[in-house]
Amino acid sequence: MDRVTGRSFATRSEVIAQHGMACTSQPLATQIALEVLKSGGSAVDAAIAADAALGLMEPTGSGMGGDLFAIVYDAKTKKLHGLNASGRSPRGLSYEQLKAELERLKVSTIPKYGMLPISVPGCVDGWFTLHGRFGKLPMAQVLAPAIRYAREGFPVSELIAFYWGRSVPILGAQPGGFKATFAPNGHAPAKGEIFKNPDLASTLTLIAERGRDVFYRGEIAQKMDAFFAANGGWLRKADFESHTSDWVEPVSVNYRGYDVYELPPNGQGIAALQMLNILEGYDLRAMGFNSADALHVMIEAKKLAFEDRAKFYGDPAFAKVPVKALLAKSYAAQRRSLIKMERAAKTYDAGNPALQEGDTIYLTTADAEGNMVSLIQSNYRGMGSGIVVPGLGFGFQDRGEMFTLEPGHANVYAPGKRPFHTIIPAFIMKDGEPWLSFGVMGGAMQPQGHVQIVVNLIDFGMNVQEAGDAARWQHEGSTDYDTPKMAAGGFVNLETGVPWSTVAELKRRGHDVRVDLGGFGGYQAIRWDAKNRVYFGASESRKDGQAAGF
Repeated sequence: MDRVTGRSFATRSEVIAQHGMACTSQPLATQIALEVLKSGGSAVDAAIAADAALGLMEPTGSGMGGDLFAIVYDAKTKKLHGLNASGRSPRGLSYEQLKAELERLKVSTIPKYGMLPISVPGCVDGWFTLHGRFGKLPMAQVLAPAIRYAREGFPVSELIAFYWGRSVPILGAQPGGFKATFAPNGHAPAKGEIFKNPDLASTLTLIAERGRDVFYRGEIAQKMDAFFAANGGWLRKADFESHTSDWVEPVSVNYRGYDVYELPPNGQGIAALQMLNILEGYDLRAMGFNSADALHVMIEAKKLAFEDRAKFYGDPAFAKVPVKALLAKSYAAQRRSLIKMERAAKTYDAGNPALQEGDTIYLTTADAEGNMVSLIQSNYRGMGSGIVVPGLGFGFQDRGEMFTLEPGHANVYAPGKRPFHTIIPAFIMKDGEPWLSFGVMGGAMQPQGHVQIVVNLIDFGMNVQEAGDAARWQHEGSTDYDTPKMAAGGFVNLETGVPWSTVAELKRRGHDVRVDLGGFGGYQAIRWDAKNRVYFGASESRKDGQAAGF
């Protein structure tokens, strides 16, 4: 029990520091970020260094073959900047060709693994785009710690070893270098075993010396192009050459005096904002933390937001996404009116605004000048597609699995299109000042997790560590990008910390309740205390991570 607050679920104290803070899902990556900060690097330098290390140390959720999103608070201009560094589908694979490939494979949807779900990796370009605007140290110095660990090895941490062991039997049969890279001794590395990835060290060294173009236009691009051409893949050098990241304007809603920011689609961040708009109409504090009333309205708000998510969210370059209308307070009031306190809804329709299982890493950093970074990066499903170009040391994401094949849908497959994304960084401002950089990794859990963190902090007065340690809920079974309708109300997965009286009452109201099925996400956060001018850091107790500062 936390002796200060009396809350029995608190696992540790917040970490407090003046000069810099890093919170990641792997302690060695956190230490790398601090090393960069202490060497005079910016928060962006530290975030890139940590992300590069996580691609080595936590390949079950991240790597150069995946995509990246970030929100950066720039202390000089006192502004937030959003980066969408997600990749696009192969330009040479038409909708008709994709359908023909699926027929040949005798499947009706884009498969989870193999060549078809691979889209262009946006991570490396994301690093250089962030660094070009906000970096201070040379990129060679930023990437040096990850290169050193890749060559010399590191001890694999416990939870990552568990997921690594689950992935190898599934992905080891894919063509290319997956087993040679990630199971060099014939098996996944066990907890505490030293793992080396010399191919990744060589790839990172090339990038550090020659810049992003070696990945998208030069030697690495040529190797990727040749491998895909020889093994039935669809990405070509032209796809890498045409890739760009985009600076985007973060979008926000005000929740009880706090401005909560997310990135616009093709991600799902606005689902969290829609949920908060709906919940603002309820006195959650009076209802009580983890009470049946509070959880009921939160779950129903999620169902409503996810119906809109399934219908409207997609690549804005291909479909008009009515972001402003979806985030209007008047629209939230219309949606809120559909919630019945005494009964869980079995179905909701998407609204009419005026006009799942993925794995990820999330990290956040802050420097002595007040700059803060909220960064999320992912392969989508754990270790991704299972496709590794021999000699490069990283796997490719399978984010393209998230495209739908339904003609006219906002997220229908098209060549050169960004798929719907689940990974979302978040940020909160208060009275024009930075207040919190945070994220909750984990597929469709992410917007649900964001809302729970915001509510825990603002409505229930928790500190940043308590907000992450508190028992979570997750609703599954909503209408999704690949399912036509919510499955009879779906079901609610609760952690064991939720009182049994609440469980019983939710069941009475018609919720299908399951307990502790896992999949509750992974959280990191940094809060800025403007009065004392210190950072408060928190790291997910359900992961291997660490919050540390100096």
